[in-house]
Amino acid sequence: MSQSQSHQVKEVDPEGVASKGLKANTIGLWGATVIGLASTAPVYSLAATIGFVVAYAGTQAPGFMILAFIPMLLTAYAYREMNAVIPDAGTTFTWGTKGLGPHIGWMGGWAVAVSGIVFLANAAQVCGAYFFDIIGRHDLASNKTWVVVVGIAIVSLMAWIAYRGLEIGEWVQTVLVILQYIALAMLAVACLWAVYHGNGQDGSIKPAWDWLNPFAAGISFVDFSKAVLLCLFIYWGWDAVLAVNEETKDPEKTPGRAALIATVLLLLAYVGTTMATVSYAGTGDTGTGLNNPDVQENVFMAVAEPLLGTWGTTFILVVTLISAAAAAMTTILPTARGTLAMAVYKALPDKFAAVHPKYKTPGFSTMVATIIGLLYYVIMTFVSENLLEDTITSIALAIAFYYAITSFACIAYFRKDLFTDTRSFFFKFLFPLLSGISLFAAFVISAVQMWNVDYGETVLFGIGGVFVIGVGALLIGVVLMFIWQAMAPPFFRGETLTTDTPVLVED
Repeated sequence: MSQSQSHQVKEVDPEGVASKGLKANTIGLWGATVIGLASTAPVYSLAATIGFVVAYAGTQAPGFMILAFIPMLLTAYAYREMNAVIPDAGTTFTWGTKGLGPHIGWMGGWAVAVSGIVFLANAAQVCGAYFFDIIGRHDLASNKTWVVVVGIAIVSLMAWIAYRGLEIGEWVQTVLVILQYIALAMLAVACLWAVYHGNGQDGSIKPAWDWLNPFAAGISFVDFSKAVLLCLFIYWGWDAVLAVNEETKDPEKTPGRAALIATVLLLLAYVGTTMATVSYAGTGDTGTGLNNPDVQENVFMAVAEPLLGTWGTTFILVVTLISAAAAAMTTILPTARGTLAMAVYKALPDKFAAVHPKYKTPGFSTMVATIIGLLYYVIMTFVSENLLEDTITSIALAIAFYYAITSFACIAYFRKDLFTDTRSFFFKFLFPLLSGISLFAAFVISAVQMWNVDYGETVLFGIGGVFVIGVGALLIGVVLMFIWQAMAPPFFRGETLTTDTPVLVED
């Protein structure tokens, strides 16, 4: 059977690997693009990032959004090329195994799972705290118990929607994404209107084209790299659209196209909103200035109050909560489907391959991912909120790790075709090579910075807690991998997933 026809496979694979049983032809290009957009939590990501980027890059912050977009775009091409011939829900796990071997593939799947589970803790924290700010109970927003209870409730609701199937999930995500982009557009227009009509802040500045040039910032290499890394990781999440590839219409083409569309739309939203916000708020360290520490934690809140008044501020709070909640749901999708695929190919216990008989979703994997993420959130909140914050920061290492694996797997898988024509040279070799190198560099630079005791909120074993947590999470994966290899070696012997293994999907 050819690779382009492999999505039609129903029978059991000769090696005894059963079909996944996911529901095919569930969503189209629009639904897939919405998932890619929602997964990045655009409103929350920008609100929590713009101020810190400005701290390093000044007015050139929009230019760094563009610079960070380049490796994301190149990575999206690698995802597209792999998906075109292997539209498998396992994404990095499956592609990494086929291109680079079972051990690297297993670690790629582990990195995807770790990133998703840790993000659920972050989403729960944001949802819980913002809920009480929205209803005006600021006293409860600082109450750990109440924040945890509400955070768990909201994330559990989003997990239930994901459990019920992509049809209802697509409808919910469409509404939530539209609200987020309305909020970003409203903020950007209000900021620029105020600046050009003389109603800006004391530090307001009219936008200039050179803001789009990151190399005009005139900053040190350390600050330059910090600004790039901050911008790089707010694009994370668009790859969720590839995790539902087996459930999309025309699975070889639709997910790849949706990923490219989502990344471009994110670029436009990020650059436009950042430019407008910097213009209105300015780069000062008082008032709404983006170098004001009181502003940097949530830039949009500081900007919305003088711009839009009480109702506008409430709307931004609501949309920020929505942003985190929507991202929680779409983060569950690749986590659950990744572990489902790993189980189908015998890289995890068979129970993870369970699919709900009615909803055709990875029910067990969805529940396990959600429970582990929320349990981790509860433990870390009451043990150490600083440790929780550093854990969230540390997932940058896992993200760079599995993106790089996908890029290099693309080159390895297509190694016989790389130089057969111009298209193959660029999309299967050059672009993945550049993305793989840049993301590996991001991994190394991030790790070096995280080693510093001043990088995060905690110090463990005399070095930065963020480094210990981030690298430690990957090392735990190594240990678990070898334990599973000892228990169930067929996958690691290359017996259940090889270069020629078909994608196992049901129509």
